[in-house]
Amino acid sequence: MEKLAFLGLGAMGYPMAGHLAKRFPTLVWNRTFAKALKHQEEFGSKAVPLERVAEAQVIFTCLPTTKEVGEVAEALWPHLRPGTYWVDATSGEPEGSRKLAERLLEKGVVYLDAPVSGGTIGAEKGTLTVMMGGPQEAVERVKPYLAYAAKVVHVGPVGAGHAVKAINNALLAVNLWAAGEGLVALVRQGVSAEKALEVINASSGRSNATENLIPQRVVTRAFPKTFALGLLVKDLGIAMGVLDGEKAPSPLLRLTREVYEMAKRELGSEADHVEALKLLERWGGTEIH
Repeated sequence: MEKLAFLGLGAMGYPMAGHLAKRFPTLVWNRTFAKALKHQEEFGSKAVPLERVAEAQVIFTCLPTTKEVGEVAEALWPHLRPGTYWVDATSGEPEGSRKLAERLLEKGVVYLDAPVSGGTIGAEKGTLTVMMGGPQEAVERVKPYLAYAAKVVHVGPVGAGHAVKAINNALLAVNLWAAGEGLVALVRQGVSAEKALEVINASSGRSNATENLIPQRVVTRAFPKTFALGLLVKDLGIAMGVLDGEKAPSPLLRLTREVYEMAKRELGSEADHVEALKLLERWGGTEIH
């Protein structure tokens, strides 16, 4: 059975690597090595120093940005072997990914951008959606190892996966903010958020924000930390790069980025992305409940 490796055991990477370890021999590495040792104890993976990651036939990365993926690739450079596949689940930059793919090909390593959607709950359940960019043959080759995914879509060449992911997260930001604005107004008019959401979620205005995020996190005041506001703002920046590269009309998405940048300044990068609605509540002088 082929050996896999997973680098980056954060909120998403930790459970994703766990699904791999349940089915395949899996090496794990994390900058904070204690996290890798904990993973080894919990899932039966093998915590290893970085250079040993190159023993794997398929290397997975799930790191904060493309910059960190490039740094890890350079650190691994002397140890990389031809015929290796590199599956990058980072929410990264399309252009940076294309450059990294060219660099790794010098070593005979095939790079695929493969960001995921579904959040920490999807990662834990193994029901993530993967959007893959790269050669068709390579995509088919690595598909059997995506044990954390319920759906895998090959969206185009290298960089396409990261472009789709960035636009998807920009749409998440639009839907969440727009729903927040509407609900603040309705609550001020005396409509309960629960009743408003009951109608919206049976009607054409529904979205993941209204069906899940707002009722489970805002109305309840739970605001769990699942996806940092700073990371959503990063993804909005990547989306702007995609739009700029194609000179696409995008007044709404650009305005959305501005309001989330404002929310990040007010609430801090570590706040959960759904907490952005606290800013709307503050401006509207009312809570969404």
